[in-house]
Amino acid sequence: MEKDRDNKIDINVVSSSDSSEAAEEGPVQEMDNESEISGAEKGEAGTREYEARIKELNDKYVRLYAEFENYRKRLVREKEDIAKYGSEPLLFDLLTVIDTLELALGHADDNDSPGTLKQGIEMTLKEFNRVLGKHGLRRIEALGKPFDPAFHEAMSQVVREDVDEGIVVEEFRKGYKFYDKLLRPSLVAVSMPLQDSAAGDRDSGKNDNDNDIKEEKENG
Repeated sequence: MEKDRDNKIDINVVSSSDSSEAAEEGPVQEMDNESEISGAEKGEAGTREYEARIKELNDKYVRLYAEFENYRKRLVREKEDIAKYGSEPLLFDLLTVIDTLELALGHADDNDSPGTLKQGIEMTLKEFNRVLGKHGLRRIEALGKPFDPAFHEAMSQVVREDVDEGIVVEEFRKGYKFYDKLLRPSLVAVSMPLQDSAAGDRDSGKNDNDNDIKEEKENG
């Protein structure tokens, strides 16, 4: 009987110990579950925030791309318009030149005087130069100016004692610039001193004599 009682006591002690441990483990498991739920909720919230950020950036990209495409197309249209209609102001101003020419021709029919025709041509040329000057055409000043290879092209040299060396003394064709850009140079004659001309003549005569002597030796 005592042995059975001891066994019962042991069983009760073990049962009591297990119950105590289970009671202690219960709150821990509940806290772990709550932590897992809280972590999952935070993960879902972070995912939603990340997806919203991606959508926002994508919308901004789409808007910027659309704005850029519109800007690019507008530039293309403006470039085409400039190429097509860029000469409109010049053509409009040239209409006055046409009017002047027609007026001069009308007077030429009524009056055969050469002086009247010349006057009409001079008026037309003056108007023409005015219009082209308004649109950037600049005539290069050459006569009486020092020779400038950037704007003048020397076609010949002329001996002149009344001017310094290297001065443009004759203009065969006028030169022009478009604002500061050279369109074509002036074709000119440039002054040279008399001594250079004399030296050149002496050199030329010396060469002729040398050639004559050489020919005599070859023939002899």
